[in-house]
Amino acid sequence: MMNEIQEKILRICNENSKNTLMETLDIEYIEVGENFLVGKMPVTSKVHQPDGVLHGGATAALAESIGSAASYVFLDGQKFFVRGLEITANHVKSVRDGNVFAKATIIHKGRTTQLWEIKITNDEGALVSLCKLTTISLPRDK
Repeated sequence: MMNEIQEKILRICNENSKNTLMETLDIEYIEVGENFLVGKMPVTSKVHQPDGVLHGGATAALAESIGSAASYVFLDGQKFFVRGLEITANHVKSVRDGNVFAKATIIHKGRTTQLWEIKITNDEGALVSLCKLTTISLPRDK
């Protein structure tokens, strides 16, 4: 069961997605824990390759969206802004329909750089893609 703080975090993440790529891809933030954030994306024709399977670019966009949002959640977003430096994705399974879920877990939390592992799974929990995202947090101008 989620507490009020977790519900607030998810509400803010979802509200911040309005009029962005995340809204276009129907990405929804659904779970947050002590060191992770989870989102889901429906697999429909708008995220397919021409041959009817989930596009690797949509998968990478999901991974970067969840990993970047996790950086904001676990850093002080009032003091820092976050940018992605590098993303890698290893695709191991095709998906034609249903949902995919992205779980971003922190591997390294440095003063300025963070390293995230994002596992993309299907409705059955099978691994679809394993992604790694490096982010940088920089101080906001006052």
